[in-house]
Amino acid sequence: MTIFVDERGTGHAPAVVLLHGLGTTGWMWHRLAAVLGHDLHLLLPDLPGHGRSRGRPWVSVADSADAVAELIRSRVPGGRAHVVGLSLGGYVTVQLAADRPDVVESALVSGVNVLPSSRPRLIRLGNLVMSPFMTTGPMLRASARAFRVPAEDFDEYAASARAVARGTFRRVGGEALAFRVPATAATSPRRLLAVAGEHEQELILRSLPKLAYAFPDARARIAPGVGHGWVVEAPDLFAEMVRAHVAGADPPAALRPAPTR
Repeated sequence: MTIFVDERGTGHAPAVVLLHGLGTTGWMWHRLAAVLGHDLHLLLPDLPGHGRSRGRPWVSVADSADAVAELIRSRVPGGRAHVVGLSLGGYVTVQLAADRPDVVESALVSGVNVLPSSRPRLIRLGNLVMSPFMTTGPMLRASARAFRVPAEDFDEYAASARAVARGTFRRVGGEALAFRVPATAATSPRRLLAVAGEHEQELILRSLPKLAYAFPDARARIAPGVGHGWVVEAPDLFAEMVRAHVAGADPPAALRPAPTR
């Protein structure tokens, strides 16, 4: 089964695939798409196990990267696109840029951890206990606050979360905990920009130099004053960053270089 995709923007412009986070769908990009769609060809897929792609179960990050590669080959003239991923979408983008550079023009990721946790067993237990409750009202309101979802968007955000196939939260959570940069990154010819909000989790911030060193042509930046879901907190800066990256220009000056260690 192929994954669902919402296409927007200008068909003959550079193609950009926007990959969403866990528990939502391509819908999460709708505000950004309204800005970028004027001069870019945007593809907003629902990843396996999510939304209108829930009929294709979530198997792994690698399987989802294959699904996105299939989408790019079938929907983008020339069979290559710029790929932008936030959170879960960022993990899929890293895998795609490392393993399938034939379909990637460039990669931009935000909110990705590639380092081991000091308490993996405790995190796995918490994930197992909490995953059945991720679509309940209190959990949805808490996650919406964490992602700075505007009040007027909450109903659509909740509907996206409730459209996630059963077991997806648990499977994705366990895989994200074990995710490391693929060895194939060392030979990937594609540009990669790794970004994190200044108020991100420590492991995600510490992963920036790891990602930057893993790919031969990569940079790492920190977005000031924002957290994990900063596409909502600083949409203008996020859009400027995407445009610059697609154009092959330097990242916006507002993004600070990440420490090298």
